[in-house]
Amino acid sequence: MLVVIDIGNSNIVLSRHDGTLGPTYRFTTDKSKSVDEYYVLLKDVLEGASDIIVSSVVPELNAIVKNLAQKYLEITPTFVGPGVKTGVKIIVDNPKEVGSDLVASAAAAIQEYSDNCVIVDMGTATTFTYIEQKVIKGVAIMAGLVTQKDALVKGASQLSQFEFTTPKQILGTNTIDCLNSGFLWGHSLMIRGMVDKIKETYGTDPKVIVTGGAARFIAELLDYDIIYDELLLLKGLVAIHRKNQN
Repeated sequence: MLVVIDIGNSNIVLSRHDGTLGPTYRFTTDKSKSVDEYYVLLKDVLEGASDIIVSSVVPELNAIVKNLAQKYLEITPTFVGPGVKTGVKIIVDNPKEVGSDLVASAAAAIQEYSDNCVIVDMGTATTFTYIEQKVIKGVAIMAGLVTQKDALVKGASQLSQFEFTTPKQILGTNTIDCLNSGFLWGHSLMIRGMVDKIKETYGTDPKVIVTGGAARFIAELLDYDIIYDELLLLKGLVAIHRKNQN
C-alpha cells in the first residue's frame, strides 16, 4: 500500500493508494512539530504503508518526514526531485527552481489528460504551468485566494475574517457579498485572462486543468471548458512512483 504525501506551505495532504486513491486527509503545516508529534498525528493514515512518495515545498519538513518513516515504518520515502523519473521535461532557466508540486501535477496532467495543457493550481499561491509536448515551458506565480484575503483583512481596519462562498452576482450589496464578489469573480476572470494570454502567446489550444485547495470556490465561475481535478497532484505522485519501480 502506497502513501502519497503533498507537503504544502499551508497544508499537508495525504492519501492511501492500493489500486485506487482513497480518501484524502488534510493537516495544517506546522514546522515546529517534532518527528514523534507528526507520527502521532499521521499514524492512522500511515498504518500498513509499504512505500511512501512525497512532494514537498517546505524543505524544513523533509527531514521530519524521512526520519518519521524510517523510525516508525522502516521505510525510506521517495521525494520528488532531481534523480527521480517523472516523465516531464523542464525547459526553464533553472529547472531545479521548479517546485516538486508543479512537477507532480504535470505528470498527472500528461498521463490523464493531454501532452499540451495549462495547469492552474490554487493554493497558498495561484500558479499557471504551461506544458507543451510533455515539456514545462514556463510558470507564472501570484498570491493565492486565501493569501490575498489574509493580507487585505490584516491591512484594513474595518474588515474582519470571512468565509468564501460563491457569489450569486457580480456586485454585492453588503460587505461579505462585496468581498466574495471581488475575490472570487476577480480571481476567476484573472485566470481566464492569463489562460487566454498563454494561448495567444504560444499559438496553441491546450486543455485547462484547475486544481488546488481553493479551486472549489471558483470552479463554477469558470464558465468555459476546464477540467476540475482536486486530486491532480496526488495522482501525479502515484504516476511518478510507478515510473521509479525496478
